[in-house]
Amino acid sequence: MTPPAESLEVPALLTATPQVQDPFFNHSVVLLLGHTEEGSFGFNVNRPTTVSIEEILDGMEIPWGGKRDSLAYFGGPVQPQLGTVLYEPDETDHLNAESTVEVDSRLWMTQHIDDLTSLARTPPPSFRLYLGYAGWGAGQLVDEILRNDWILGPVERHLVFADDPDTVWELALRAAGVDPQALPTWTPATGGATN
Repeated sequence: MTPPAESLEVPALLTATPQVQDPFFNHSVVLLLGHTEEGSFGFNVNRPTTVSIEEILDGMEIPWGGKRDSLAYFGGPVQPQLGTVLYEPDETDHLNAESTVEVDSRLWMTQHIDDLTSLARTPPPSFRLYLGYAGWGAGQLVDEILRNDWILGPVERHLVFADDPDTVWELALRAAGVDPQALPTWTPATGGATN
């Protein structure tokens, strides 16, 4: 069951319902990391780009020690030139505590170039480089949840770092207790919902 939007706690997963036709968010799953009266922000977790991490880091003269085919992810339409790393630290992780944000005990985030350089040498198995982020103004996200644009669910790390992003939307709905087949489909041509 979806909790009331007013009592929204982060981190949480937001899964777009079929009525969301915005190309940035259609069938998207957003890891919500910030929610205050001033606004909210998070990262699309199921939108890989076609740009490899190695290509991005090569332009920054940072060596990449991960898989050559690892792709950067489209975090959202706000500040697409801004890179953010989300990862699960291991026991040997000693990154600068001032530049690294602990989202929860097993999920950390950084936008610091020195952290990126250190992580890129030997990236942890659970590692994402996001370009841009998803952002909402004051009250906007709550309004969208109340009109059923988003379904709130628990943060499942296997979804945040899924190998196959095409499966994440359906799995996130199921994790929130929603059968994807029970949701109405949305037909943009007529602008109406059907069952």
